[in-house]
Amino acid sequence: MKVTKKETQPLTYVVTVEIEKNEANEKKAKQLKEYRKKAEIKGFRKGMAPMGLIEKLYGPSAMNEAVNDLITEGINNHIKDNNLDLIGEPIPNEELQKEIDIEKDEKFKFFYDMAVRPKVEVSLDKADKVAYYDLKVEKDDLKKYKEDMLRQFGSLEDTEAAGEEDFLTVDLEQGEKKVEKTFITLKGMDAKNKKQFVGKKVGDSFDIDVVKSFPNETDRASLLRIKKDEFDAANPVYKLTVVEVKTFVPAKIDQNLFDRAFGKDVVKDEKGFDKALEEKLKGEYKQESDWRFRRDVIDYLVKKADLTLPEEFLKKWLFRVNDGKFTMEQIEKEFPLFLQDYRWQMISRKIFEDQKMKIDKDDLLKVAKDMTVSQFAMYGMPNVPEDYINRYAEQMLNDQKEINRIYEKCEEEKVLDYVKGVITADVKEITRAQMAKLNETASQEKPAKKAPAKKASTKKAAKEESAEEPKAEKPARKRAPKAKAE
Repeated sequence: MKVTKKETQPLTYVVTVEIEKNEANEKKAKQLKEYRKKAEIKGFRKGMAPMGLIEKLYGPSAMNEAVNDLITEGINNHIKDNNLDLIGEPIPNEELQKEIDIEKDEKFKFFYDMAVRPKVEVSLDKADKVAYYDLKVEKDDLKKYKEDMLRQFGSLEDTEAAGEEDFLTVDLEQGEKKVEKTFITLKGMDAKNKKQFVGKKVGDSFDIDVVKSFPNETDRASLLRIKKDEFDAANPVYKLTVVEVKTFVPAKIDQNLFDRAFGKDVVKDEKGFDKALEEKLKGEYKQESDWRFRRDVIDYLVKKADLTLPEEFLKKWLFRVNDGKFTMEQIEKEFPLFLQDYRWQMISRKIFEDQKMKIDKDDLLKVAKDMTVSQFAMYGMPNVPEDYINRYAEQMLNDQKEINRIYEKCEEEKVLDYVKGVITADVKEITRAQMAKLNETASQEKPAKKAPAKKASTKKAAKEESAEEPKAEKPARKRAPKAKAE
């Protein structure tokens, strides 16, 4: 067997694997013996069928396995002998590959594309400066934050007549059809359609055309509690009877609110409440400032390292490793963000190894607890008991998929903490509006991940945070290529 490689572009090679048929026949013979041991063929005891019959039944499969084993063995040895640091794994070169008849040909030649990682060199000191945008809390920010908090802990209460942002519970009738206690939200409804509901009281009845009033098919189906394709467009008029009218009332500033927002008896009066809100807002602003600094540090390091990557190979590899889950058009769209992440992962791994950093269970548990607290806060649960957080975090550490995610986050945090301690943070105090403008400008210049929400996110936001994009293994890992005679 002979394995050679030829550079086609910087960091990219075509690897040629040449196999003599007699080499494959030796492995094939061993494979057929294994088949024979396990074969259960009618008329013969297990493992005692004639080799001629085994050859007839399993010969082609055994030869394919033998060739694939030789390809993998040859490429693995070549990688090891030449100390190659691969990106991904070798993928078949369909342009160079010629048709092979494994049964008739005496020699087999296979072609694979392979790429190696560039050398990462990053030196840092105090001369390296990255802006740290320190968000200052202004009076208007606090006022709005307090209003938001009162709304967050508010409740729906009965009201006499429906206002423009109120909620109705209604019964709908159309002949024998009845829909009882279905829900209508006036907030966000088109002004023209909203007019017929505003001012209505419990017991009021009137006809509505559900097509005109609810032009969105999904909203209409939800109102009528049917599937979209079950709607009878020929009969859109229903008699509506108001059952309840509810309005949203912000929470009262009292001890009940203080306890719900900050824990029992932590806050005693409105002055203490305002002080606690200010501290909470400062904490959230610091999180946003830290997030922005983290992103700017990563951008700075990626730019400074100036890593060249084999982009065409990476696109083909991403398409293959995601097994058709994404089209090439989708991969092209997400590719700039993928390149940014991939370069950062390589730099992060290099710093982690150079600084001989370690991660232990306490590190993982801390990150798991932080992630748990954030997750509960996202769903409007800011004061989850400590013992519950600990149990939930421990459960995360028993899930292999979660452990991988936590380990990667922990590794990144250690690297960023180290970098922050080496470089100079150029502190600049700015307002919330200025930060929003900065983030908007940055997102227009290049693809970037969203900043964390300033307050508790909705379920929809959580779903958007985890939206799928083409995935690939992290640059730190190495694994044997899955080479095949394709």
